[in-house]
Amino acid sequence: MTQLTHIDESGAARMVDVGAKAETARKAVATGRIRMSVEALAAIRDGDVPKGDVFAAARIAGIMAAKKTGELIPLCHPLSLDAVTVNFAFEEGAVRATATASLTGKTGIEMEAMTATSIALLTIYDMAKAIDKGMVIEGVRLLAKSGGKSGDWHAPEE
Repeated sequence: MTQLTHIDESGAARMVDVGAKAETARKAVATGRIRMSVEALAAIRDGDVPKGDVFAAARIAGIMAAKKTGELIPLCHPLSLDAVTVNFAFEEGAVRATATASLTGKTGIEMEAMTATSIALLTIYDMAKAIDKGMVIEGVRLLAKSGGKSGDWHAPEE
């Protein structure tokens, strides 16, 4: 079994020392979706949500969340991001959010992409909950990452 990097030899939690690692270009893509009623989907699609532009708010929230990942996830390094994008697509009965984060640095960026996706989806819920309180966020996962010692990784097809 691979040794856990966030646990020291005595079993205590620790932040990984990345000081000696080389900087590399790194990128991560994460996705997830929120299932909702036909009425909520139509309101989002038509711009009829009482709180305003759902995707504008969710995009900004996702980007802000990526920037704060080091404050939200214990033992996560604060990172100086080069770029974060959050995009949305309508699916059958759902909206899909996909976030891409990139930087040149010493540690991975997967958590930033997944945090951006999660908070974007939570923001969609918040914006549309007056229409559908039964929305379900599901399937938040890493799709791909590149850079660093472990190189490229792509999720298997579902």
